[in-house]
Amino acid sequence: MNWTKLLASIAACQLAGFVGSLFTRPAIPSWYAQLQKPWFAPPNWLFAPMWISLYLLMAVAAYLVWNKGLESKGVGTALAVFLFQLLLNALWSPVFFGLRSPLAGAVVIVVLWLAILATIMVFTKISWPAAWLLVPYILWVSLATALNISIYFLNR
Repeated sequence: MNWTKLLASIAACQLAGFVGSLFTRPAIPSWYAQLQKPWFAPPNWLFAPMWISLYLLMAVAAYLVWNKGLESKGVGTALAVFLFQLLLNALWSPVFFGLRSPLAGAVVIVVLWLAILATIMVFTKISWPAAWLLVPYILWVSLATALNISIYFLNR
């Protein structure tokens, strides 16, 4: 077990979540509370623990791939794809909540979903457990995508 790589992976993923929370937290009781939401919108209290858990799973997945060694075939590319999706993940909250733009948020989250799928695909070639750890993430982002798009249509 390489604790440095594991802790670096956890820090990077949780940092993405922290950046998002800077834009999310202030908007929840004000702007977001006033939006029309679909029947399947999860309760607000569920988002923080869910995302913290998903970021932890993402970190372990990244660690499992990184721990194979950057000199191993495909690892560098897989981590680059992972970092791209993590950047998109961190970008969504400033776009949706910060700019208060469900339309722009929908664009970002659809690209994010595709990037997560690409990450799962490249991780599969290196570590099946790493790829499977991302399944809850893509399922949650699928729900978030439907929620984001529904909010756009309900509030335009």
